[in-house]
Amino acid sequence: MSYEIMPSRVPGMSAPTTLPETGPDALPDPPPATAATRTSPAPRTAPAPRRGPLRRAAADWRLRFAFLSLVWGFSFLLIKVGTTAYAPFQVAFGRVFFGALALLAVLLLRREALPRGIRTWGHLGVAALLLNTVPFSLFAYAELTIPSSLAGICNATSPLWGMALSLVALSEDRPTRRRVAGLGLGFLGVLTVLGAWQGFAGIDARGTALALLASLCYPIGWIYVRRTLASRGGSAVAMTGGQLLLSAGQLAVLAALFTPAPAGFPLWPTLAVIVLGAAGTGLALQMQYGLVAEIGPTTAQMVTYFIPVVATTAGVLVLGEQLHWNTPVGAAVVLAGAALTQSRPRPTDA
Repeated sequence: MSYEIMPSRVPGMSAPTTLPETGPDALPDPPPATAATRTSPAPRTAPAPRRGPLRRAAADWRLRFAFLSLVWGFSFLLIKVGTTAYAPFQVAFGRVFFGALALLAVLLLRREALPRGIRTWGHLGVAALLLNTVPFSLFAYAELTIPSSLAGICNATSPLWGMALSLVALSEDRPTRRRVAGLGLGFLGVLTVLGAWQGFAGIDARGTALALLASLCYPIGWIYVRRTLASRGGSAVAMTGGQLLLSAGQLAVLAALFTPAPAGFPLWPTLAVIVLGAAGTGLALQMQYGLVAEIGPTTAQMVTYFIPVVATTAGVLVLGEQLHWNTPVGAAVVLAGAALTQSRPRPTDA
């Protein structure tokens, strides 16, 4: 769950800097045709050397795409399991701590240093607060009272909040009919998920509000990152590793001040927090950077729309959470609205 810095939108990824947009089509051009190739047909097996690597590359990025969908979708289940033994601040701390360790291991293997400069670290501290410390804590608190599937659906509203905020905060984003329609459709989906026509019966208002507020933190943080860190040097892995380290420091203080020390370290909740951090917050981000570089941000950010599907399925099948008809229907409407706000408008759209 993160946000790519784009000229006119704030989609869902997680790095303070932007990688160059490349894709599977960025391959060397074939050599120019010679007289021999123009006058005689090529044998049937000639294209095989070129098509084979392309097919393997396509299968490779699709496997990573599916892995990211599963890891980030299961993150809400792991949060739920973690909160059965640990306080929300402790779950959030474990998440960023083990995520930072995973990215630091990557930096060590690459022999790459963390960012430098007091001003850069100051901005990273604010980014850590907005993109990690606050939303991770809010999701953990929310899942004390709401199903993990509902938390995953609330997370899917982040592109909607991002578009709404960018229309106000970023002058280059103008309110086209397409974007306004997407926002309206998306928030209609939220009302459907919550069962507004029933007076929100059966929905914990506080927990749902916390999850929606957590999803709002991401675009606020990425607007800040765009204004302060987008032009600074340093790789995405180094910047995010530093950001997670600062978030771990912030959450360590909060956990020490407001929560008692854990009475023990039960196996499954502890494993859930470790996997949530190392795989879902650390290594998954590294994999996402590779996808952006390989297939471009437009395709890579589509993983955002699979997360609530996986989160809902995992919550129902693994945790036995109840699923009413309005939850999947509303989630589909939310995703349709989010996709509409993120789509490129046609030249005639105004």
